[in-house]
Amino acid sequence: MKLRYNVRVYPSASQRGSLARAFGCARVVWNDALRLRWDAYAQGVPRPTAAELSKRVITEAKKTPERVWLGEVSAVVLQQSLRDLEAAYSNFFASKNGTRKGPRMGPPKTKKKTARQAVRFTANACWAITKGGKLRLPKIGDIEVRWSRELPARPSSVTIIKDSSGRYFASFVVEAEDKPLPELDVEETDTGIDLGLACYAVLRGRKIASPKFFRRQERKLRRAQRAVSRKQKGSNNRRKAKQAVAKIHARIADQRRDFIEQETTRIVRESQAVYVEDLNVKGMAARGGRLGKSVHDQSLGRFVRTLEAKCTRYGRTFVRIDRWFPSTQLCSRTGCGRLTGPKGREQLHVRVWTCAECGTRHDRDENAEANLRAAGRKRVAEMRHEAERQNACGEHVRPRKPGQRSMKQEPTRSPAAARGGAGGNRPRSRG
Repeated sequence: MKLRYNVRVYPSASQRGSLARAFGCARVVWNDALRLRWDAYAQGVPRPTAAELSKRVITEAKKTPERVWLGEVSAVVLQQSLRDLEAAYSNFFASKNGTRKGPRMGPPKTKKKTARQAVRFTANACWAITKGGKLRLPKIGDIEVRWSRELPARPSSVTIIKDSSGRYFASFVVEAEDKPLPELDVEETDTGIDLGLACYAVLRGRKIASPKFFRRQERKLRRAQRAVSRKQKGSNNRRKAKQAVAKIHARIADQRRDFIEQETTRIVRESQAVYVEDLNVKGMAARGGRLGKSVHDQSLGRFVRTLEAKCTRYGRTFVRIDRWFPSTQLCSRTGCGRLTGPKGREQLHVRVWTCAECGTRHDRDENAEANLRAAGRKRVAEMRHEAERQNACGEHVRPRKPGQRSMKQEPTRSPAAARGGAGGNRPRSRG
């Protein structure tokens, strides 16, 4: 599987200028190619191919006085910008045709100069990591890198990213092999995960408290945003104030990312199977009202995606439970399973309830985890049964009907054959 490793880089003043030119040239090539495709669509002519776009917006454009400065950056950066545009159009058409999974994608838009910029160098750019640990990029030079760990394999590409707070990162794409962990007892270590707001996650035997990184920095962020509103638009002081706001957001994002990485790693090490409900996080944030900010602060979608990727890499079972499964309303006691729990958004404040059928007192979150675990085990059994019904070609084997004989059984003789009539094999007399 492909992994991405991000490390912090510290370019010098001249290297920051060279990177700024690379960011700008890649953005201009994107916009020029996008405009040519728009013109072809408006005129009703076939859209230009990738080779034609490369020739017109890069090769021929470098010879004109308006775009002669495109030669100051590596040609690989410009070519990758065109490939990104082709990929954006492919995703748009696939989403429109219904062949692409995930949310619907819109058509590509023109790029503007924003606080976050990125360019990508592939192997054709002949970039390298020097013996001293620096990153050597064409027409930029050797950039100092702060390595936190070694790369497991040779990277296929590197992307230089400048975030909104002014920091620079190098993102390496590495092809790594899966590393299955020692297997654990499923009956003892599998767990359901009930995600929420009051408690971040409820697992089998323990709970993860909600960190609330954004809520902790909200007052400081509010003061910084008021400082931006008092500065004159276009001034240098306003730019500094906006960067101060961006640094607060970057700190919150870093804390949240580190929290998710640590918790998902611990879950994967402790559990052989993980069952998580498939939440509609965007819908929860839109319908949450005053709780919408808290939904975004939890970043539950990122947590589930990270956990699924780690389970796949380390050989753990990961199952998504249908979002309409009433995990908080079912009684988890064995033999009951009645739907008597609190229902609707009006009863979200009810954290403890008693089953009207069996009288068992349930904690809302712990009961949901037990129901998710039971539903996950059932789903795993169904998946195994489905796999056993498939033959070598991946097709389903038609099950036998009740009373249907097996193909290995000896065919039953007809009554006429038993009497020696027509159609039977009458024994010949030897007389």
